[in-house]
Amino acid sequence: MLHDSVENAKKQGGGCPSQQQQKKQEQQQEEMIQSSLSRIKNKLFVLSGKGGVGKSSVSANLAAALAARGFKTGLMDVDLHGPSIGHMFGMTELLDINENKLLLPKQVGENLKIVSIQALMQDKNQAIIWRGPAKTGMIKQFVGSVAWGDLDFLIIDAPPGTGDEPISVVQTITDAKAVVVTTPQEVALADVRKSISFCKTVKIETIGLVENMGPFKCPHCDETIELFKSGGGEKTAASEGINFLGSIPFDLDVVTSGDNGSPIVVENPESNFAKAFDSVISKITALL
Repeated sequence: MLHDSVENAKKQGGGCPSQQQQKKQEQQQEEMIQSSLSRIKNKLFVLSGKGGVGKSSVSANLAAALAARGFKTGLMDVDLHGPSIGHMFGMTELLDINENKLLLPKQVGENLKIVSIQALMQDKNQAIIWRGPAKTGMIKQFVGSVAWGDLDFLIIDAPPGTGDEPISVVQTITDAKAVVVTTPQEVALADVRKSISFCKTVKIETIGLVENMGPFKCPHCDETIELFKSGGGEKTAASEGINFLGSIPFDLDVVTSGDNGSPIVVENPESNFAKAFDSVISKITALL
């Protein structure tokens, strides 16, 4: 009888060969992920509630500034549909693999390693048309199948919102801590409150809030200009009960340096932007 055949099959084995092979591969991947993460001291997850707030430029300059301070730093771009980290660091060649078949991140200077989907594509203009499982799989590979080595910091740049990629990061890197980015105006702050709510829901610790594109000095008259108002980030941080890490002034050179493939904290460390960012770095390192 069919019933007897099924019962005998259950007794004789633990599932069909393909299922066993899949479970074995998943277990091996999980072991590789945990091995890689065990060598990374601090994991900082940079996220925002909406696009256009300069989240990727904050991630890039955060990683570059930490590396400049002597910290061994990794930068992982998991914005799979709109990767920009590669361009900000002048990544033009495909990444290679080592003898252990691990992906070799791009080495920038002595202390910074970078991985981006952009550096794995022959055609940089090709659209990534993936659904959830494929994106989750790639993010897991970015953790477990990359030769990160020993790091003081891993900076994770995620796409805006609270979709597949942020959820996959939280599930894969369970001890990551969040740095939330906003601009001062209410339309951005309304969305950033959703990001803070996301962090609370998935139980990820939020290090604090960074206000990007804040007030800046006019280079001609020295008057303060508020493109997107001011103070909104600090008020939101206070109302949400999280740390305010600082306000980063708007700076046209951020665009120029990013297009040139070198973050502004490296290109012009004496700029007001770089000095404000240095203060943010000091607060983050003090809180960890």
